[in-house]
Amino acid sequence: MIRNLPPSARSPIIRIANGTFYRHHPNSQSSHANPALFKDLQFELPSSTPQPHNWCIVGPSLSGKTTFLQALRGRLLCEPPTARSYPYLSSDAVSSRLRTPNKAIQYVGFDAESGAGGLSGAVTTSAYLSARYESRREITDFSLRDFLLGNTELNPAKTPAQESEQEGGISADLLKRVVKDLRLEHLLDLPVTFLSNGQGRRARIARALLTRPEVLLLDEPFMGLDPPTVTGLSPLLESLANKANPRLVLSARPQDPLPEWITHLVYLRMDCQVESMGPKEIVLDGLKKYVHGVRVGGLAEDEKLPVHTLADIGRVLSKEALMTHASSSSSAHLQKPINPNAEPLVEMDGCQVRYGDKIALGNWSQQTPQGDKAGLIWTVRRGERWGVFGPNGSGKTTIVSLLGSDHPQTYSLPIKLFGRSRLPEPGSGQLPLTFWDIQSRIGHSSPEVHQHMPRSHTIRQVVENAWAETFGAKPKLNAEASAKVEAALKWFEPELKPNSAAGNEGLKWADDYMFGEISFSAQRVALFVRSMIKGPDIVVLDESFSGMDDAVRDKCTLFLTDGELKTYVGEEIVESQQAKDGTVKLKGLSDQQALICIAHIKEEVPDCVREPDGLDKSSAFFQWPWPSPLLFINESSDARDHCANERTFLSYLRLSIYMAIVSVAITVSFHIKGTPSDLERRVAKPLGGIFWVLSVVTLALGAGNYIIVILLLGTVNLYGRRAAIVQSGWKTQVVLGIIATSIIGTCIILLVVDKVRQR
Repeated sequence: MIRNLPPSARSPIIRIANGTFYRHHPNSQSSHANPALFKDLQFELPSSTPQPHNWCIVGPSLSGKTTFLQALRGRLLCEPPTARSYPYLSSDAVSSRLRTPNKAIQYVGFDAESGAGGLSGAVTTSAYLSARYESRREITDFSLRDFLLGNTELNPAKTPAQESEQEGGISADLLKRVVKDLRLEHLLDLPVTFLSNGQGRRARIARALLTRPEVLLLDEPFMGLDPPTVTGLSPLLESLANKANPRLVLSARPQDPLPEWITHLVYLRMDCQVESMGPKEIVLDGLKKYVHGVRVGGLAEDEKLPVHTLADIGRVLSKEALMTHASSSSSAHLQKPINPNAEPLVEMDGCQVRYGDKIALGNWSQQTPQGDKAGLIWTVRRGERWGVFGPNGSGKTTIVSLLGSDHPQTYSLPIKLFGRSRLPEPGSGQLPLTFWDIQSRIGHSSPEVHQHMPRSHTIRQVVENAWAETFGAKPKLNAEASAKVEAALKWFEPELKPNSAAGNEGLKWADDYMFGEISFSAQRVALFVRSMIKGPDIVVLDESFSGMDDAVRDKCTLFLTDGELKTYVGEEIVESQQAKDGTVKLKGLSDQQALICIAHIKEEVPDCVREPDGLDKSSAFFQWPWPSPLLFINESSDARDHCANERTFLSYLRLSIYMAIVSVAITVSFHIKGTPSDLERRVAKPLGGIFWVLSVVTLALGAGNYIIVILLLGTVNLYGRRAAIVQSGWKTQVVLGIIATSIIGTCIILLVVDKVRQR
């Protein structure tokens, strides 16, 4: 007898049947354009399946990943209204507290509509940047424990401790397990506003898990997290996905590695439409065929589905890759200043940030000419490009707060900013710089600035805010500054302009759209432009490129070094039209500016940090050792993987040459004797011919692999080694080609001469 599943088990949690979404009603009068989003979408999230069914929404910047997740939770207008439903939530299998999508479906991410980017954003954002470092505590500075338990009201009708688990209360066992999995135990008694960006991210994920929702929407969950945290978070999410408690829907950028446990994909175009959806292997196969077709010329490239955004798609986030990433750090070495005579902008001479007995920064010693000295010793000079790296909570943002004088302990620590201490020096008639003087000479982009930037500012106001003293103050602009703002908005129009503003002429869109209305990636671009448009003495980029896809990030890093002088045409860097016309208003970093970059992954570190101008730029062909291979340690994936592909071809080429030599040696050696035996005569040519065929086949395979990988598929998905041993350069290829031709040609001549002599 066959038993049927109960109706509740067959009902999907989310069902969208031919639904089209709008931000406003199609017939309403709105100042903004209101295009149709995800036309005729068909999507189902099952309540239970015999096999894993885990979705990930993938797409480049401005493709609408966050918008898609908001549509799943009922935040956009659906046409027709009946196209979107939640059948499982109305069944008896669901607790009464989870009968509405607002309760049953939780979202965690950096939503443009919320100040802190997600769940309980108002609670996790301090009143101002310096507040998190001050000793004074407001009554609303709730601890992380209170935040996780939902105790964030001053006069609640019922405290979380008084609620039962059926009413949404949180058990002690569940709290203990979640905080342990997310490595939050040691932070429970800290005010939630004290947390770093990565710690706050984990706290919001923990809070969502503690509400025990039916569905958890995670918007780029690994963004802003260090590799050790990703190592712990990915298996935790995998265990939740395997138990379907809760069901998970993730979003990711095309270049992000996809967790192994993801089974289904939705790939979005840049016009907020679905390009492909279904099982992961089928979607990835279709996208790779599209890339293949465009590169061989059989298909025209769709401007809303650019090929360069698909270069890295399909990489897998596995446990082995995480462990390799976490253990691949290079050994530390002392870096000498590029120009020791340059003016020092920041001088830290043994800085230790303490909170009582706890040392938050500088719990180490450094060698000095006078001996070991405790604390951070660091000098930043004009023209230097620095990278600051470390796990979440290691003190990176604390260093930034000292640079900008946001941290109160700046006044008591041995720090000089722009040659002056923060307090008047005894016997010196020089006045210290004011807080506003320091802020005006530093361009700063960080998650903390992102949180505090008013969402009511227009896009233009955010960029102009570089000339303002505070986030809400009126900027002091002159004609030159206004021209720079216009130039920056035009330069980054494709990245900043919302898709719904396609019909707007000129830069009117920059005055019509508010900061809170644009995508997370566009917000990050606006803050990046704000940090450097004024040409400050120090540019601080704290995870500024996190959340951008490859193309947007590469454009920003190119702008950082070259301004309007150079641009991308496809994947090639060329001289811009502004440079040709002599109308450049924005230039990149000068040798009078210093850069401090904070990031978790090497792809988000600009090349000017990884490859300073002081490095030897002589030709690799003349580098010692000449006769042996060179070791290239390439941080850029394109260069690294191209080298790996060349190495593979050279391996085929060497093997082919060896086969040819063996072939000729067998054929010739059996005939140079005065009286070769009958067996030698019979065996020589067939055996030599076999090796000759093997030589040709090996060469053909190597050349075929090289051509196919370079021209059709790209190398990113086939090679992943950080270091490639290659003999690089066209000169090396020419030398090897001449040697191979000489050997094979000589052998052919010997065979022909031997044949003639026999006649």
